[in-house]
Amino acid sequence: MADTRAEIKEFLSSRRARITPDAAGLPVYGGNRRVAGLRREEVAMLAGVSVDYYVRLERGNLAGVSESVLDALARTLKLDAAEQEYLFDLARAAGPARKPRARASTTIRPAVQQILDAVSDAPAWVRNGRHDILAANRLGRALYSPVFDDPRRPVNTTRFTYLNPAARIFWRDYDQIANDAAAMLRMEAGRNPHDPELIKLVGELSTQSELFRERWASRDVMHHRSGVKRLRHPVVGDLDLNFESMELPSEPGLVMNVYTAPAGSPTADALQVLASWAATHEPHESVEARTTL
Repeated sequence: MADTRAEIKEFLSSRRARITPDAAGLPVYGGNRRVAGLRREEVAMLAGVSVDYYVRLERGNLAGVSESVLDALARTLKLDAAEQEYLFDLARAAGPARKPRARASTTIRPAVQQILDAVSDAPAWVRNGRHDILAANRLGRALYSPVFDDPRRPVNTTRFTYLNPAARIFWRDYDQIANDAAAMLRMEAGRNPHDPELIKLVGELSTQSELFRERWASRDVMHHRSGVKRLRHPVVGDLDLNFESMELPSEPGLVMNVYTAPAGSPTADALQVLASWAATHEPHESVEARTTL
């Protein structure tokens, strides 16, 4: 994961391979192309750079590349917002050595926990870029009880997804969740490629899950800021929840997830039942204690 040149090569070649000449607006002569996607010379032409220069870029040398060239590559390869951000992160990693980023936090300030606890009618929790759950309110712990019940620590949603058989029941859209988890983790790897705990987590998942190895090798990246989460909870059954992920400006690298349901919906009713259940099944140890590294 820390081999930036190899990652640049694989990322650019994989994005190039998915763009057909027709999608790029190029004429196709004859039917004997050796590549399914664009050729290097076609990418170079569309991006407005020389073939030799693009070949050098795709070999992993993004050091010193201007933003205008990166923007041209993003347009040519039809990168979405997450992919474009990832490309810029790779370019920064390829440049001169920078001061390492602070390690992803493993704790939160008491004030953040107070905010979580004040959100009493909706499940809420805080995670870092590695997907460790650092804190949750009572309803959040109840909602994600199968994740917290996993004996491995720290509590981590991606580890649960790939290594715990219960995940295939809990996530009703398991394949999509698995895709998203790997893509989000790779996005974090672009931002912080030398985080030792992240490298350790990716290594653990790679050695223990063939599915993770396949999804990781796709080099897909994504933002995960809002959407619908479909769960099958062991206490209240099927839930269709809206979620919002909000970065905490005062806590760089931390994200708060909040889950809601429309008033009067079956899921809203089920959350009320879950809240009653949670009131009598409060865990004996705090989430902070359970997630300490």
